[in-house]
Amino acid sequence: MKPICTAVIVAAGKGKRMGTDISKQFLPLCGKEILTHTVEVFEKADRIRDIVLVTGTDSLQDVQDMVREYGWQKVISVVAGGKERQDSVWNGLQAVSEDTEIVLIHDGVRPFVTEEILDLSIETAVEMGGCVAGVPAKDTIKVCNSENIAVDTPDRSTLWQIQTPQTFRKELIVKAYEQAKAEGFLGTDDASLAENSGYSVKVIMGSYRNIKITTTEDLLIGEAFLKEGQV
Repeated sequence: MKPICTAVIVAAGKGKRMGTDISKQFLPLCGKEILTHTVEVFEKADRIRDIVLVTGTDSLQDVQDMVREYGWQKVISVVAGGKERQDSVWNGLQAVSEDTEIVLIHDGVRPFVTEEILDLSIETAVEMGGCVAGVPAKDTIKVCNSENIAVDTPDRSTLWQIQTPQTFRKELIVKAYEQAKAEGFLGTDDASLAENSGYSVKVIMGSYRNIKITTTEDLLIGEAFLKEGQV
């Protein structure tokens, strides 16, 4: 029996690194907002029943208008984010339906995730409890001190660049977030909260095309993917 799956798509960022007045999730990518491209992947995915959208307080009406304009049928709630991404995800988790078994947490500005990655994420979370998509690091990584002096070079074969979705059994990730709130723990991603609670998180193969659109260069790459039909 297939588990009931809900996607929490986080689109509450301001896009400071993009250097625009418009939040990056609303920037156009080949004629449609980046967020629209992202949501449509989950709308079409057979194994996703519900979608919760998390956005900035000042963007709630805009996103609700998008839901109506594009006719998104799976969106059950649009909620306001918080100060940090972790706060935004927590707010999104509160809107997940009680009967949800698997939660996929995804960046609203990763529009090139595929249904194959979603399926593998769900299957792995059912088996392991939690997983994250990622890709092996291509470049050598240096650990630097406060003066930008290299102090260590980790073995590249052990390094992965982590993406989203980050996918968990619902009760596991909710407990991890509750513990983080109680401890005042601020993690770098959802998996770090699960790890902080003592859970093991498996890394599955994502895609080098599953980029997070953060800079103007990323926009150019994204447009190239769409124009060439190589998503």
